[in-house]
Amino acid sequence: MEAQKPAAKYALSSFYTSRTLSQHPDDRKRKITDKNLPNALAQSPEFAEESAMYRDLLQMERKLDWTMTRKRVEVHDALQRIIPATRTLRIFLSHTVSGQAWQREGGEGEAAQPNPETGENIPAWQLRIDGRMLELSNQRQKERNPPRKFSTVIKHMVVELDRDTTLYPDGNIVEWIRGANQAQLDGFTIRRKGDAVTKIRIVIHLEQQPEQYRLHPDLGNVLGIKEDSRTGVIHALWNYIKTQNLQDKLDRRIVRADARLRPIFNADTAYFQHLPDIVNRFLLPPEPIILHYTLNPTLPPPEKPAAWDVEVKVDDSNLKGRMQHVVMSMAADSAKELTKLDEEIALHVQSLTNAHMKRTFLRAFAEDPREFIQTWLASQSRDLESVLGSGPSEGATVRQEDLKRSEFFRLPWVEEAVAIQEGMRLAAKAGM
Repeated sequence: MEAQKPAAKYALSSFYTSRTLSQHPDDRKRKITDKNLPNALAQSPEFAEESAMYRDLLQMERKLDWTMTRKRVEVHDALQRIIPATRTLRIFLSHTVSGQAWQREGGEGEAAQPNPETGENIPAWQLRIDGRMLELSNQRQKERNPPRKFSTVIKHMVVELDRDTTLYPDGNIVEWIRGANQAQLDGFTIRRKGDAVTKIRIVIHLEQQPEQYRLHPDLGNVLGIKEDSRTGVIHALWNYIKTQNLQDKLDRRIVRADARLRPIFNADTAYFQHLPDIVNRFLLPPEPIILHYTLNPTLPPPEKPAAWDVEVKVDDSNLKGRMQHVVMSMAADSAKELTKLDEEIALHVQSLTNAHMKRTFLRAFAEDPREFIQTWLASQSRDLESVLGSGPSEGATVRQEDLKRSEFFRLPWVEEAVAIQEGMRLAAKAGM
């Protein structure tokens, strides 16, 4: 009796499956997505090895999908944070002069003399401060982003002019502070009148990402660093704690200070969540970039500007661009291909399920045809009673005593049931 039970199901499922697979793919409203083998096939001793291998593949696929999803989330999270990279900022200092004595030599009479009323031939000079970010040597042309403006990497700049205050009382200190809506600049120009040698001191406070801090010597000597970001300092402190095995054995939240950390903590112990507050007490503003330049108007300006290279921490936009490209390409191309493969696997599993049911059906028929036919007819009769019980007879099932009465076959549902049964027979015949 157990062998004939799936055979009865095959008679109905094969009809609906053949109808579904014979339709055009665009006409199917619902796609087959189940890739799991049926229990009867998976537990069959004949296919135990193959079924185990297929289940291992499904398990591996689930792990791979989970890993890819986790990595994709990590990439999206990384794109929202700053990815620090060290770049080189090259700063150029140059100057030009006008109306100087050596430039007026050879002039005729009064035309070569300074004229305060018209402003002609007044000795003056112009200082130019430029900067640009150097490109990476191993970077491909298509991966290069537009160069950043010089003003975007400067937070605050002060230019001090060492001049005689009796002759030049005003304008000896020039200050620039970056604002929220200021235009981005490639450089700065300072114009002044005069013909005296001027020593210039330029103080530049850089805008770095993430923001850098100078460590107080008390903590810097312990960690062995002089300047770093707040996160970098906390990581360095945590690495020192792990290296020295300073965590409490029972309560891992507690850090026990050694001789070097006791002056930092001002206590024998500290909680892990208080480490950022402790670190903040030892963070100082970073040292500014100080440049010295001598401007001598009595001599022709140098042909080439003076240059200084400064290391700057910036957000790695090139790496973010590559990561974004990988994420977008995987989402667009790979997802479509994977979906197509999943649909093909589901169709093969469905075909395998149907073949297994057909095999079980035919094997049960070959072993005992008489018993099989009787069991199959009884199963079909029960299925017919269930189908008719959901029709116009309002849930009533067919009983043997009802079949003996001729008026039973004159009820309104009989004509509709015959039409449905004949339609299913013709459709099954057309599909074979």
